[in-house]
Amino acid sequence: MPTISRISEFQDELVAIRHDLHAHPELGFEESRTAALVAKKLREWGLDEVHTEIAGTGVVGIIKGQGDGGCIGLRADMDALPIHEATDLPYASQHAGKMHACGHDGHTTILLGAARYLAESRNFAGTVVVIFQPAEEGLGGARRMLADRLFERFPCDEVYGLHNDPGSEPDQVTITPGPAMAGATFFDITIHGVGSHAAMPHQSRDPIIIATELVQQLQAVVSRNAPPTSPLVLSVTQVHAGSAYNVIPDSATVSGTVRYFEDELCEAVHERMRRICKGLALSHDVRIEIDLRNIFSVLVNDADCASAYIDAAADIVGKENARLVDRRVTGSEDFADMLQVIPGAYCWVGHAGSIPLHNPSYVLDDGILPVGASIMARMVERRLAVASQ
Repeated sequence: MPTISRISEFQDELVAIRHDLHAHPELGFEESRTAALVAKKLREWGLDEVHTEIAGTGVVGIIKGQGDGGCIGLRADMDALPIHEATDLPYASQHAGKMHACGHDGHTTILLGAARYLAESRNFAGTVVVIFQPAEEGLGGARRMLADRLFERFPCDEVYGLHNDPGSEPDQVTITPGPAMAGATFFDITIHGVGSHAAMPHQSRDPIIIATELVQQLQAVVSRNAPPTSPLVLSVTQVHAGSAYNVIPDSATVSGTVRYFEDELCEAVHERMRRICKGLALSHDVRIEIDLRNIFSVLVNDADCASAYIDAAADIVGKENARLVDRRVTGSEDFADMLQVIPGAYCWVGHAGSIPLHNPSYVLDDGILPVGASIMARMVERRLAVASQ
């Protein structure tokens, strides 16, 4: 794979780091070991500053280039998923029920590789801020870093991130300018009915019957409340009720997500969900509580930053493999919250893995490590180019 030659020289060390991280996955806001390893490597490689415990387990490193210039942020996520690994890899997870099934071990290693190269070469004018973020997987790690004054403490003019893509060929890099990934609301709806003996259901106000009716009504929200041209996804992913064969329970809970690209449409869907719950509560004489939590903002790539990022990627993988595309992804990514504060862009980098993300058999192709690190490093070198003498 095409890479910056110096990064290729320490590729084996990057692979070893990635395998170590993969074997020791940590969930969101629990990334203590990961953060310690990251901070240790950044100090060994001579970064000018290393800051820890940002938003609990976040790490930030500072690299100063040649003289005055702008400041670019590079970000990677560090957390694993609550999934039991099924890969049989020699470096498989040593912690049951935890796995790097989204490749964040690779993203962390990629940014470490870029940081090492940039600290050695200093072939840029200005400053680079490397941001190792905790808790991307739905726990609000980006928002916690922002609340911890991330960009007040470490001002950046622009910020860039990336994600591995097992659905694309190796070396394929894509960016969607503008809205690129969906925002997301997570919801829990609890129906408080009246329980009874299963043999005497007439004495109950059965929350399971109401839950099944609720799920059916929710499935019509998108098709009957959203324009066909506006992408929107509402998925019920959990239904919890009861614990015995002969007992109608007191309560039932229905949970899921709403994915959207327009804030106004999302709020309209929220209101429709509230009205459905209110109507069901009235018609069945029960109490229904609905909890709607916005977890992810819409990820919007700045057009100028996206073009600059794809040009940097083209230097590494070739123009034929680096493309701006019109392809919205209904998955969500909390880097979106950083992009609401600082302009920047987020790219997808293909690799030789074939199993989808968030799958217990997912395997990240190590060949992506020097490619991703080279793209991030080249982005800095182009965007903060040293003036010709």
